[in-house]
Amino acid sequence: MNPKTLTKVPRVPRNIVQDHSYNRTTDTLVYALGGLGEVGKNMYCYEHDDEIIIIDSGVVFPDDELLGVDYVIPDYTYLVKNQWKIKALIITHGHEDHIGGIPFLLMSVNIPAIYAPRFAAAQIRRKLEEKRMSRSVNIVEIDGNSSVKTNHFSVGFFDTTHSIPDSLGVLINTPNGRIVHTGDFKFDLTPVGSNSDYQKMAYIGQIGVTLLMSDSTNSAVSGFSVSEKKVAQSILDIARKISGRMIVATFASNVHRVQQILEAAVQCGRKVIIFGRSMENVVEIGRNLGTIRIGSEHFITPDQIDSTPSNKLCIVCTGSQGEALAALSRIANDTHRYIHIQPGDTVIFSSNPIPGNAMSVSQVVNKLTRKGANVLENSALTSLHTTGHASQEEQKLMLQLIKPKYFMPIHGEYKMLKLHAATAVETGVDPSHNFICSNGDIVVLRNEECFLAHSRIQTDDIYVDGNDASGLSTAVLRDRKILADSGLVAVIVTIDSRYNKILCRPNIVSRGFVYIKESQTLLKEAEMVVYEALKKKMMQKTTFGELKNTVRSALEPFLYQKTHRNPIVIPVILNHKEAMALRKYPPSQR
Repeated sequence: MNPKTLTKVPRVPRNIVQDHSYNRTTDTLVYALGGLGEVGKNMYCYEHDDEIIIIDSGVVFPDDELLGVDYVIPDYTYLVKNQWKIKALIITHGHEDHIGGIPFLLMSVNIPAIYAPRFAAAQIRRKLEEKRMSRSVNIVEIDGNSSVKTNHFSVGFFDTTHSIPDSLGVLINTPNGRIVHTGDFKFDLTPVGSNSDYQKMAYIGQIGVTLLMSDSTNSAVSGFSVSEKKVAQSILDIARKISGRMIVATFASNVHRVQQILEAAVQCGRKVIIFGRSMENVVEIGRNLGTIRIGSEHFITPDQIDSTPSNKLCIVCTGSQGEALAALSRIANDTHRYIHIQPGDTVIFSSNPIPGNAMSVSQVVNKLTRKGANVLENSALTSLHTTGHASQEEQKLMLQLIKPKYFMPIHGEYKMLKLHAATAVETGVDPSHNFICSNGDIVVLRNEECFLAHSRIQTDDIYVDGNDASGLSTAVLRDRKILADSGLVAVIVTIDSRYNKILCRPNIVSRGFVYIKESQTLLKEAEMVVYEALKKKMMQKTTFGELKNTVRSALEPFLYQKTHRNPIVIPVILNHKEAMALRKYPPSQR
């Protein structure tokens, strides 16, 4: 880290702020557009006067309730309105919840430069090439010794340990104090990759930190996390004992784990084949960068599987979370093109189920077991997985190294943030100096003091269907939810626009709203409600749009009053044939 990056912030008289208003010219603002109250969608902004620096731009993958949605991203509206202020996007590491939103962000705003560590930079380049956006983006590779400077900010970095190579923490010098943003981290005393830079963290703590923003994912987990070296040894021990095929499922994003699995297979004389697009991409990038040091002679192609002895084969695939379309799920369902379970196969889950995925994983395990496979999952006896996030004792160590005056837990659900704040108090942080925030809350730095502003930045989830990041998918999803909950009602109205007249009583067709045979009376009443409203409306000159609005405004309250449900109401206006001919061919053209 450049010594200039650590320039001491000038001391000013202590000034405990009483009011909660702020000055956009002289105060420094810190806020999140994603990452607070949730695990994923990380996006944190630092603003002073006419400059904004963004750290990370992630996505979160939808749960089962978000039908047809591919990604959930933050609402970029505030950044669009203030894009002239944006000076840089800084990436802490290459996981999807930190880089997955970059293509959608670039569709919305102009980013002068993206600063990313080496492995993340390679992933971003590939992601943008797939979207055909790579030519217009300036990507600058950074490491623990890099610095980024603007008029108001001076940014430095320090190495951290995570489940992916080249993970960085960030030091941000501002006119109103010093901020440390840890990114995702853990303290592993025997790491597989590079070690954390304890000396630099301690030095930063000695020169003084106003605000620490720290990873809260595992704040409910006591003690220290298991070392990756122990997981590597467990995988190697199992590989040596297996006599049949070895099938290993893990997170593609856990690059160090993938490296360990491949090395264990090679040590045991097994040929390796990779299945799953994300896994193939990570292995290719890792080999190109030298992170995964396995020669081409150890890999085979799908057509070589049948000619490779079972005790000489290792299959590494995606699907450790029971994802329906992932490689392991297709293997379990016997729909995979190349792999079919044989008695004697050993399937290793080198992962833990993410909350909410336990049922899906259990179903895959049962199917694999029924087909004759020996399935091994992580447990205290096997040590097949360890987290990449700091547990409570590691969080305490970070707090003790940085020694912050104020503390803001990030990257976690509300209960995680709450527990992390309590841990901070245990290490000596004043309870009144903790900020448990939501996305959009603004923490203000003024003269090395912090306070929470009354006003908020409007932020929301944006649902992406395909490549649409406009927010239109959000409205589509809302309609899908209404259809699932309350169904739809179509109202067919026949009119003659020549005489401004309804030709017959409206006809109502229902789908998924009520059982028609048992609700004839309700539907007849609804038809009369619409009929009377339209007759009144058509006593004066009107338009087709106004007629549709009249149908909705009359019918929706009536249906809710009778059923306490709000179906989607779709008005269909049919015009008389001769009237339509007149509309198509005005008198001058007849």
